[in-house]
Amino acid sequence: MFGARCLVRALRSCSSTPCPRHKPSCRLSVRDALGAQNTIGEHVKVQGWIRSVRSQKEVLFLHINDGSSLESLQVVADSSFDSRELAFGSSVEVQGQLVKSPSKKQNVELKAEKIEVVGNCDAKAFPLKYKERHPLEYLRQYPHLRCRTNALASILRVRSEATAAIHSFFKDSGFVHIHTPVITSNDCEGAGELFQVEPSSKIKVPEENFFNVPAFLTVSGQLHLEVMSGAFTQVFTFGPTFRAENSQSRRHLAEFYMVEAEISFVESLQDLMQVMEGLFKTATMMVLSNCPEDVELCHKFIAPGQKDRLEHMLKNNFLIISYTEAIEILKQASQNFTFTPKWGVDLHTEHEKYLVKHCDNIPVFVINYPLALKPFYMRDNEDGPQHTVAAVDLLVPGVGELFGGSLREERYHFLEQRLARSGLTEAYQWLVCWNLNLNHGCPIF
Repeated sequence: MFGARCLVRALRSCSSTPCPRHKPSCRLSVRDALGAQNTIGEHVKVQGWIRSVRSQKEVLFLHINDGSSLESLQVVADSSFDSRELAFGSSVEVQGQLVKSPSKKQNVELKAEKIEVVGNCDAKAFPLKYKERHPLEYLRQYPHLRCRTNALASILRVRSEATAAIHSFFKDSGFVHIHTPVITSNDCEGAGELFQVEPSSKIKVPEENFFNVPAFLTVSGQLHLEVMSGAFTQVFTFGPTFRAENSQSRRHLAEFYMVEAEISFVESLQDLMQVMEGLFKTATMMVLSNCPEDVELCHKFIAPGQKDRLEHMLKNNFLIISYTEAIEILKQASQNFTFTPKWGVDLHTEHEKYLVKHCDNIPVFVINYPLALKPFYMRDNEDGPQHTVAAVDLLVPGVGELFGGSLREERYHFLEQRLARSGLTEAYQWLVCWNLNLNHGCPIF
């Protein structure tokens, strides 16, 4: 009993006595370190790649970047840290104290206490050079390194922020995210040439498919989303799509990412346009707000004037004109078009860009296209001899069409007549019957 009491007393004495421990350094990204408010004076650890080295008699200056921001973090160290290994391109880990910087160029700097070179870099042999703006043709030779340049890094950060903004908008609006298949057996209304998927083995059995039917890389997730909208009301997908169009233009890519959505119970094009405008403005505002340095770099060196153009679009409500009004505007234009505008003929990129300029560079919705220009499932407006359907395209400055969508035709006899006129086979009849349950589902591209 006496021994037990002594043991308890000893334990209490030990637990009440503080044991000195070295507080581990808090790991921060360069972005977080630059924006630090509450961590000034704290010991931190930063990892990244050296962007510049400047050695003075008693002080060594390093600029480190880890890809989290365009701006680099300045590291101030004693000259005793100087080494040949601390060269442009080398990867390092720096531990030290985050302090306010006396320089006006940055708010904080890292006073180094320990610098560890994680990976050496021979600056002379390294293909990227300090303070040199390499042309894109040169950077294509080094795909594993080009993302370290300011231009490519800024573009990728903007793309990442835009992707997050798109997902955030749909989630906040009550949409369910659906992962549609990349490999599929459908052509989705003949949206483009297909890449066929086959085993790489040289030994193939003639006329035999891996999936028992021909399979392709997807050109659209629309058909899968239509099925899902019959259960979840509002659905979207954002994934890779593929088109085997052998074209070298910027508008014809073999692989690209596309946003698609389907909404059940939509009653008018106005409902659909509200979603389109909301998505565009939300994504744009988040990019401008969260990537100001990257946007500014793009504005100066990659796409001059685009920042001002985006801010102009955000300040205004998008305009709405009918296809018929658009054709009349084009006919009265003083500009000579390669393709003559005519009612019943689809709008070309040159027409779309002119319409946006005519509307003071404010995005414009063009609605109610001729029935003959659109797929069979778009809702008939029953508007007499012109015969249009409830379709909409959003045109934006410098690009032309950015979004496209429509109301679905839910009336059985209309679908039956359209299918018959289109000469579609009986294999599509399941789609006719199923479409009756969609009400006015609509896609966004």
